[in-house]
Amino acid sequence: MSMYSLKEGEFAVKTARRVVEEFMEKKEISSIAFPGRFYEKSGVFTTISTYPAKELRGCIGYPEPVLPLAEALVQSALSAAFSDPRFPPLRKEELDHVVFEVSILTPPEEIKVTKRKDILKEVKIGVHGLIAERGFYRGLLLPQVPVEWNWSVEEFLSQTCWKAGLPMDCWLDENTKIYRFSAEIFEEEEPRGKIRRKEIED
Repeated sequence: MSMYSLKEGEFAVKTARRVVEEFMEKKEISSIAFPGRFYEKSGVFTTISTYPAKELRGCIGYPEPVLPLAEALVQSALSAAFSDPRFPPLRKEELDHVVFEVSILTPPEEIKVTKRKDILKEVKIGVHGLIAERGFYRGLLLPQVPVEWNWSVEEFLSQTCWKAGLPMDCWLDENTKIYRFSAEIFEEEEPRGKIRRKEIED
């Protein structure tokens, strides 16, 4: 994935907030003129956190590039605000007390190794996000999560399995597929404030 500019990142984050606020106000969204690159297919996640505590308030997205970024961004923002099953729908009075973050993802690639333990060498904290998949079970954690929780690679793999509803050591089972991806992340510094590129190097 070629780098998105800060200007494109600012547009993505402002659009995520805009569609949530518009939908809250009017139950519909006016048309948006997206930059050209936003019509290319891409995975994307919108994360909403409380401010200043930075506690998760909603996070939903598309792991794979199945939709144009423009469409996936709008849907992920609305879903993060109103459809995350872990939280009640976002309320109007919360809008001044939450920050929006958008993660634009590279396509996931399966990690293939001869010995399962070698997966540990293929994952870099602060660079990779992970997906664990077995049958109908699937879970994803973004690259920023293990940094925020100060996890080791093994803890990151275990927590991704747990997120999928699988045993925490399922990454050692060859019937479990483990995928990695990277992300470019843009976030509001404060509600409706300056938007920056988030650096998550461990």
